[in-house]
Amino acid sequence: MSALPPESDSGADAQAIPQTRPHLRQLALQCAAAFAVLSLAWPYFVMRNEILPWPATALAIGAVALLLASLTRQPWWWRLIHMLFAPLAWAVASLSIDPGWFFLAFIMLLLVYRGALTGQIPLFLSSKDTPAALAELMSERPGTRFIDLGAGIGSVLRPLARALPEAQLTGIENAPATWLAGYLRTAGLPNCTWRWGDIWRTSLAEYDVVYAFLSPAPMPALWAKVELEMPPGSLFISNSFPVPGVAASRIVEIDDARQTRLYCYRR
Repeated sequence: MSALPPESDSGADAQAIPQTRPHLRQLALQCAAAFAVLSLAWPYFVMRNEILPWPATALAIGAVALLLASLTRQPWWWRLIHMLFAPLAWAVASLSIDPGWFFLAFIMLLLVYRGALTGQIPLFLSSKDTPAALAELMSERPGTRFIDLGAGIGSVLRPLARALPEAQLTGIENAPATWLAGYLRTAGLPNCTWRWGDIWRTSLAEYDVVYAFLSPAPMPALWAKVELEMPPGSLFISNSFPVPGVAASRIVEIDDARQTRLYCYRR
């Protein structure tokens, strides 16, 4: 087992990297809502020589942010976030908590959920039954070269490496805390390579099976990368999130608590 640096960029990789920054669009919506409310409320209360009523102002910002998110057809969870952000920010500010605690919480969250900030890819842990299903899919091809994109803490690679000792397994992770946990959990497994890296800058050309448990947001871009790089006859497996507009060649249903589905796409 070894930890290697990220693989170098290629022209095909660069084409597959998502160019949009959805979190910046959401920040712009929230800022627009705050600017719209404050540009009206502040002059009004200044002229009346009154203090700005921050609870009502925060609620107004939340309402305008919800309106803007609805008009721009944001997903329902973003609308909820926009509606609650300003009121909750005011409520927390009123508690007079030392700002250092917020900075510490931010650092801790960034160490674990870096993917959610940079690519809308939160930390999802595969169920304990998923590696067994993957091993069954791969059992027909001894010596399979397998990669887990966004491998988290190694919840797939560790049991898979033990179930398929002849397979060559690779995990890619870029959140510091989860990378370290996965590195320690897969240490000593001779058929497992644990890498720090960016999934968008990792070539898929050398792998027979590519596995991902990401989120709906990156799936179109990931499928474009799969089509560009994966060789004919290879297999792409997405846990829970199908590729939009593309029919899976096979769907494996796992009898676990979340009723996991593995969407399999043969290249």
